[in-house]
Amino acid sequence: MRYLEITVPEGKRRAVLDVLEDEGIDYVVSDETSGRGYTAVVRFPIPTQAVEPLLDRLRRAGIGDEASVVVLNAETVVSEQFTTLRERYSRGGQTGSRTSRQVLRTKADELTPPFAIYTVMLLISAVVATAGLLADSPAVVIGAMVIAPLLGPALAANVGIVTGDDRLKSTGFRYQVVGVTMVIVASIGLAMLARIAGLEPAGVDIVVATELEERVAPNLFSLAVALGAGIAGILSLTRGFSEAIVGVMIAAALIPPSAAVGITVAWGMSGAAIGAAVLVIVNLLSINLAALATLWIAGYRPQGLFEVSPTRTSTYTYAAIFGVGLLVLAAPLAGVTLLDFHTTELESATEAEVNAVLAESRYDGLEADEVEVELDGDYPIQSVERIVVTVSSSEPGPVPGLADRLYEEISPHSDAGVAVEVQYVVTQQRGGNGDQQVSIRSADGP
Repeated sequence: MRYLEITVPEGKRRAVLDVLEDEGIDYVVSDETSGRGYTAVVRFPIPTQAVEPLLDRLRRAGIGDEASVVVLNAETVVSEQFTTLRERYSRGGQTGSRTSRQVLRTKADELTPPFAIYTVMLLISAVVATAGLLADSPAVVIGAMVIAPLLGPALAANVGIVTGDDRLKSTGFRYQVVGVTMVIVASIGLAMLARIAGLEPAGVDIVVATELEERVAPNLFSLAVALGAGIAGILSLTRGFSEAIVGVMIAAALIPPSAAVGITVAWGMSGAAIGAAVLVIVNLLSINLAALATLWIAGYRPQGLFEVSPTRTSTYTYAAIFGVGLLVLAAPLAGVTLLDFHTTELESATEAEVNAVLAESRYDGLEADEVEVELDGDYPIQSVERIVVTVSSSEPGPVPGLADRLYEEISPHSDAGVAVEVQYVVTQQRGGNGDQQVSIRSADGP
C-alpha cells in the first residue's frame, strides 16, 4: 500500500478531485497557503497497483510536472472504501506489489551512488579482485564482488530507456562504461607492480597458475550469469527482493573479467586479454539486454497518448543494438564451448583406448594413471596440442612400441597433427608398510 500527497497547482484543484472521486478514492484535502502557486494539498491511501494508472490519469487530466507528488509506504489502512478499491485493482490475480514506474525511477536513481563514492568503491574492488586473482584466492575475489556498486547503473540505464528518462539513461550507461574502464586500468597498474616485484611464477603460465583461465577463454555458459543477473536485478527493483545479493551477481559478471583484462595486459598476453575483454563486453550486453527485456515485458513504459510510440522505438533500438552485439561476440564463446565438448569427448575416448590397450597380455604390469588433453595456450580460442598418457610400472624405462600402439588407437579420435606422449611413472614398494614411492619418471612418444 502507498500513501500519496499531491500539492495541487492553482486552477487544477477541481480536475484532481474529479479524478479521485471517479476512482472511488477516499481523500483528505487541505488548503495550501504558502503563496507559491499552489491551491491545495490532497492526501490519500491507495493500493500499490493503482499508483501508476492513477498518476497517468492525473497527467492526462492536465496535472503535469508542476504538481508535487510524494509517495510513501503505508503499513495499514482501515477503511471499507479502501478495501473495495484494493479488490478492484486486484482483479485478474494481480495481487503482487508491482512498483509503479514513477517509484521505479526514484529507486533506480537512489541505487546509483554519487560519482566520487562510485569511483572510490570501484578502485577498491579492482585492487581486491586483482589481488585475489593473482593469489588464486576465490574468497578474495568474492570480496571484490561484494564491494562493487554496479547494480544501480545497470538498472538505471534500462529504467531510463523504457520510461523515457534521458538523464537516468545517460547516467546509467556512463557509469557502466567508466566503471569497467576504471577497473581495467587499475588492474593493469596493480598487475604491473606485482610483476615488477617478481610475483610472476618462473616458467609457469600465469593463466594456468591463477583463477584467470575461465575468464580468458569463456564459453557460452558464461552468458547464464550475466543474463540471470540482469533479470534478477530488475525483479529485485520491482518486487522488493534483496538488491545486495543481486548486486553481487552483477559484479560477478563484470569485476573478475575486467581485472583479468588488466592482468593479462600487464603480462603481455594479448590473446588472453582479448578473450577476457570479449567476456566483459558480452556480459555488459547480456545484463542490459536481460534487464531491458524484463522491464518491457513487465509493462514498464510511459502510458500517455504521445509517449508510447517514441519510447517503444527507443526500446526496440537499444534491444537491437544489445542483441546484435551479443550475437556477434558470442561466436568466439561458441568456439570455446565446442572445444570444451571436444576435449571432454577426446579425453573419455582416450581413457577407453588406453585401458583397452593395457589390458592386452603383453602389457601386464602396466596400469593407466592419468590421461590429460593439453591445449596450445593460444587464447582465447585454443586447440588440442597433445595428449599425455601417464602409465605406472614396476620396471624402469619406456616399453618398446607402446607409444606407437597408443597413437594408432587414439589418433582416429583426435585432429591431425595431435601428438601423443606416454609418461612412465616407475614405482617401488617400501618394505612392509605397502606404501609406494615414485622413483623414476620418463617420457616416450611415437
